[in-house]
Amino acid sequence: MTALTDDTLPMTPRAMRDEMIVFVAMALLLASVPFTGIYPFFVMQALCFALLACAFNLLIGYGGLLSFGHAMFLGTAGYCSAHALKVWGLPPELGILVGVAGAFVLSIITGYISIRRQGIYFSMITLALSQLLYFIYLQAPFTHGEDGIQGIPQGHMFGVFDLTKPTVLYYVVLVGFLAGFLLIYRIINSPFGEVLKSIRENEQRAISLGYRTDQYKFLAFVLSGTVAGFAGSLKVFVAQNASLTDVHWSMSGEVVLMTLVGGLGTIFGPVVGAFAIIAMQQYLAGFGQWVTVIQGSIFVICVLTFRRGVVGEIAHYFRRSL
Repeated sequence: MTALTDDTLPMTPRAMRDEMIVFVAMALLLASVPFTGIYPFFVMQALCFALLACAFNLLIGYGGLLSFGHAMFLGTAGYCSAHALKVWGLPPELGILVGVAGAFVLSIITGYISIRRQGIYFSMITLALSQLLYFIYLQAPFTHGEDGIQGIPQGHMFGVFDLTKPTVLYYVVLVGFLAGFLLIYRIINSPFGEVLKSIRENEQRAISLGYRTDQYKFLAFVLSGTVAGFAGSLKVFVAQNASLTDVHWSMSGEVVLMTLVGGLGTIFGPVVGAFAIIAMQQYLAGFGQWVTVIQGSIFVICVLTFRRGVVGEIAHYFRRSL
C-alpha cells in the first residue's frame, strides 16, 4: 500500500513484509496499553476514530472519492446499536450487528444516489445526505433529539466478557479495531483493490479495459460505509451514549483532517492521524474553543510541510510501503 505520490512503490513481498512488521508492532504496542497507566478511555476512543478514518481512507485514498458525509454511517450505526441495546435488550454482539446492518443499508441507499456523480458533485451530495439525516435524527422520537440515547448498558459479550470492566472492554475494542483494519488491508491488496487504484489513477482507461467503474466505486462506498458503521457501534460501548455529534458535518470534517494529517493513501496514516487529533482534543481541552484554532493551524502546517502526511513522508523518505 502506497501513498498518493508520483513515485509510489509497487506491492512486493518486501513491501508486504514491512507492513506486517509494522502491524505486529502496532498490535503489541496497543495490547500493552492497560499496563502502562495510560487513560484507557482515550485510547479506546482513538481506536474507534482510527477505524473510521481507515474506512474513509479506503474510499478517498484508494478510490479517489471524497465524501463529506461519512459521519452519517458512524452516527446511524451508533443510534441503531444504542436502541437495540437499551430498548430491545439485545446482547452486545447482536447490538453491534444491528448497527453494522443499519450502516450497510444506509450505504447502499446513499451510494446508489451519489456514486453516479464525480468530483465536487459527489462530495456535495454526500454532505447533503448527511445533513438530511442529521435533521431526521434531530426530530426522530427514538433518538431523543439533542439529548441523545444515554445510559446504554454494556452487558456481557457472548455471555462471557463483562464489558463493564475497563480492561475487558479495551481488549474487545482493540480486537474489533484490528479485525476491521485487517479487513481493509485485505481489500486493498485484493484484485478488487488493484482495480480500485486503477480507477483512482485513470478512470477512462479502466473503462476502456472493460471494467464497470461505477460498480467498483459503489462497492467501495458500501464497504467503506459498513466499516465506518462498525466503528460507530464500537464507540457506543466506549461512550455509553449516542448523540447528534456523531452525525454532524463537523465529524466528517474531522475524519478528513485525520486522514490528511496521517497520510492519504497509506494504510497506517489514518491511525496516526486519528491518535494525533484525539490526543489534541484530550490534552488541549483546557484551551476551550481554541482547540479548533490549534487543530486548523496544525493542519495548515502539515499541508505546507508534509504534503504526503506524516506516515506518507516517512514512507517516502525510507522508500518503504506503509
